[in-house]
Amino acid sequence: MGIETIVRKVAGNERLDADEGLALLRHADLLTLGELAGSVRKRLHPERMVTFIVDRNINYTNICVNKCKFCAFYREAGSPDAYVLTREEIFKKIEETIDLGGTQILMQGGVHPDLGIEYFEDLFSSIKSRFTIQIHSLSPSEISYVARKAKIGIADALKRLKVSGLDSIPGGGAEILVDRVREQVSPNKIRWRDWMDVMKEAHRLGMPTTATMMFGSLETQEEIVQHLVRLRDLQDETQGFTAFIPWTYQPGNTELGGRPATAVEYLKVLSLSRIMLDNFMNIQASWVTQGAKIAQVALEFGANDFGSTMIEENVVAAAGVSFRMTRQEIVNIIKDAGYMPAQRDTTYNILSVESNL
Repeated sequence: MGIETIVRKVAGNERLDADEGLALLRHADLLTLGELAGSVRKRLHPERMVTFIVDRNINYTNICVNKCKFCAFYREAGSPDAYVLTREEIFKKIEETIDLGGTQILMQGGVHPDLGIEYFEDLFSSIKSRFTIQIHSLSPSEISYVARKAKIGIADALKRLKVSGLDSIPGGGAEILVDRVREQVSPNKIRWRDWMDVMKEAHRLGMPTTATMMFGSLETQEEIVQHLVRLRDLQDETQGFTAFIPWTYQPGNTELGGRPATAVEYLKVLSLSRIMLDNFMNIQASWVTQGAKIAQVALEFGANDFGSTMIEENVVAAAGVSFRMTRQEIVNIIKDAGYMPAQRDTTYNILSVESNL
C-alpha cells in the first residue's frame, strides 16, 4: 500500500494496521507525518486547548534490584549515595507541592528488595490522612514485585493498595513492550505481558493509568509499531488509559550507552503515536527529555498535553538531562504556540483555563 493510500485512510478516520503504521514511519517525511497527526489531534481536540498538571515526582528510593542498563538513577544497597526517603521528607515534599498548587504526586523509585506491600499501604494511608492529593504512583514493575514478595496475585495487591490510598498508576517501565528489547536493556525487569497484566487489572478495578514508551535504545521500527498496537489492543478492551507519553532514551551515565534520539526522530514517533493510537484521547509532549522548544513544536505534531510542571525530577536528570520549567513558563510556551493553556487533574478534568491574550 502506498503512502498516498494510507494518508487517505487517516483523513477518512480509518484505523491503520501495523504494516501501514510501519510504512508511515519508514517512508513518510516529517512534515507529512506531522500534518496527519495534527489533523487527528484537531479532530479529537478542536478547541485548541493544551492541558498540563502541577505535580511532583517523589522518588522515594534509588535502591533497585532491576539494575536496568539504560538507567543512570539506580544504586545498589550499600552504595554511598543510596537512599530511602523518611516519612518526614516525603510529607515535606507533599506540603511544598500543595503550596505550589499541585494536585498530584507521582511516587516511583527503585524496586527496593526490602520494601513490601505493607510499607506502601502504611505510607499511602498516612499520606491520605494528612493531605488531599492524588496518589498517582508505583509502576507495574514495582507493583509486580510487591505482589510476588507478599505471595499474592496482582489483583489482590492492587486491591490492597487501592484501599490504602493509591488512586492511579503511571505507565513507567514500559520501555518497549517487546521481550527481545527488554531482555537486552532490562533483563531483570518484568516482561511485556506482565506489564500489561498489571494495567489490565488496574483498569478492571477502575484505576486509571497512563502508558509510556521509551524509544531510541535498541529497538527496531517494527518494534515501535508493535508497542503501539499492543497498547491500542488493551485500550480497546479496557478504555483505562488516560494518556500516552513517548519519550526518548537518555544515554548519559548509563551502562547501555549509545546516542540520544534526534528531535526529528522524536517528532516522527510522536506523530505516529497520535495517528495509531486512535482510542487514546491524550498524547503528551515530553519537554523533560526534549526541552521547551521541541515540546512546543510537538503541539503541531499531535500532542495536546504538556505534561507536568515537574516540581522535582531525578531519574532523567541522573542521565545528565535537566530541563526545568515553572507553571508560568509552561503557560507562556503554550500561549506562544497559539493554544489555550488549561490546568488539569490526573484524569483530565479541567481545573482552570488561562486567558489566551
